[in-house]
Amino acid sequence: MPHDERSKLRILIAEDDFMVRQVIRDVLEHYGVVDIVVNGEEAVQAFRVAWRQQQPYDLICMDIMMPIMDGNEALVKIREMENSLGIVGSEEVKVIMISALDDAKTVVKAYFNGGATSYIVKPIEKERLISEMRNIGLLAP
Repeated sequence: MPHDERSKLRILIAEDDFMVRQVIRDVLEHYGVVDIVVNGEEAVQAFRVAWRQQQPYDLICMDIMMPIMDGNEALVKIREMENSLGIVGSEEVKVIMISALDDAKTVVKAYFNGGATSYIVKPIEKERLISEMRNIGLLAP
C-alpha cells in the first residue's frame, strides 16, 4: 500500500554504523514510525515483537555486515518466520539490503538466499532511498 499523508509506515533500521543510521532515520522519519537496532539478532527480535503486537513492519532497511548476526542471516530468519505465519509473496515485509560492498556475490546472496526486495550500496543518498521505496510500492510514484 503506497504511503500517503494519512498512513504512517512502520519502519525498522538494522545498521551498526551510527552515522549511517542517522542518515537513514533522517530520511525515513518523514514517512512513519522508525525503530532502530544495531545487529541482525536484534532485527529478528524486533520483527518477532512487532508481529506479536500486531504492528508488523512495512519496511526493513538492513545492513549486510553487522556484528553478532549479519543482515543476510537475519533476513533468512525473518523470511522463515513469515513463512511459518503463512505470509508469502507481496504480503512479506519489504526489505532493502544496504551494503558497502557492490559486488555480484553479495547482491546475489541478499536476493536469492535471503529474499531481499531491493539493494542499495553505501553511501546512502536520500533520493536513491526514496526512489527505492517508490520502486517497491511503499510510496506513491
